[in-house]
Amino acid sequence: MGWFGVLSGSAVNFLNIYAARLGASANEIGLLSAVGAMVSLTLAIPSGHWIARRPIGKAVFWTSVLYRIGFLLWIPLPWIFGNQAQVWALIVLALLMAIPLTPLSVGFNALFASAVPEEYRAHVAGIRNVVLSVTYILSSLLSGYLLEQFTFPVGYQIVFAIGFFGAAMSSLHLYFVKPLPVSDVKPPLSEPEPDEVPERADRPLDLSSAIRTDVWSTRFRNVLLVLMGFHLAQYLALPVFPLYQVNQLHLTDDQIGIASALFYLVVLFGSTQLRRVVHKIGHRNVTALGVFGMGLYPFLLALSHNALDFYILSAIGGLSWALAGGAYANYLLERIPAHDRPAYLAWYNVILNACILVGSLVGPLIANGIGLIPALFVFACIRSLAGVAIWKWG
Repeated sequence: MGWFGVLSGSAVNFLNIYAARLGASANEIGLLSAVGAMVSLTLAIPSGHWIARRPIGKAVFWTSVLYRIGFLLWIPLPWIFGNQAQVWALIVLALLMAIPLTPLSVGFNALFASAVPEEYRAHVAGIRNVVLSVTYILSSLLSGYLLEQFTFPVGYQIVFAIGFFGAAMSSLHLYFVKPLPVSDVKPPLSEPEPDEVPERADRPLDLSSAIRTDVWSTRFRNVLLVLMGFHLAQYLALPVFPLYQVNQLHLTDDQIGIASALFYLVVLFGSTQLRRVVHKIGHRNVTALGVFGMGLYPFLLALSHNALDFYILSAIGGLSWALAGGAYANYLLERIPAHDRPAYLAWYNVILNACILVGSLVGPLIANGIGLIPALFVFACIRSLAGVAIWKWG
């Protein structure tokens, strides 16, 4: 997670800003997420079957290697293409990178659940977030500084190179994460409660059983539905944020880097208290509280006029994400049968990528239709309602 923080704070953090500086429209920035989501939406269920038939550690490692090679290809783009062509090259690369990313996304959560006993997951998630926050802060500040020191686009090529190095080191360390031996023991299907895992023995192999529609007849469907609301609310706004930062607030790369560092500095301190808060009110309620608070970010962004305002809202956003980001994965995992994780996580990834696809395409349309500021107010309301839905029905 430390090396992933380097990748996230550098290359990933500044990708949409780079696209905006190339002249990309809101729709094109949305496509950077949407094309990958289309691929992942198609491959999520097959990926679940593929992961289930292989050793989880090796599957996650090799898919991470294939996925993260794509970050290397971002570096030479300015030498090959003009500005508009670079935007579309990034979109094509996002599409190709989504092919290995899909089984990686399914497999990583399963690997985490297999490698960390349930009673330690909140503690480990908090430590992971602390490590991620530290490396994200440092790489974000360094990236913002470098972008101010070097001319465009050389600074971005350096930042993308830093991101690729972090990606490669993260994959290397994934190799050493091993599932606990007991995690590989699959109990017979008759052991879990009937309402949690419907009996599938002796059922003829048809389309329904192949795509595991039985998951929707368990109580897990409520989790899928409320998380669908969360992720849709999350991704509707994301393509609009960089446009507001660049075109309305006229922030420099250094200021954006400082704001990102403040965001994750608060995530760091919030993560140190995650275990205590989860112990008191549980993963679901912590997730609901964090998602509700995430509605403040687009609301305050719409009211911002300068870099200082942006720094303050970044800190507030970091507190909300410390809760939501730290708790929702464990909230998800604690409601999945231990012996059947790939199938359940595959359906979660279907929901996630459907939301990325719809949000990335519809969010810019809303902004184009009603304007950036009204759209941010709408997104704020939707995010807050998603938090209420998790608390009430999740």
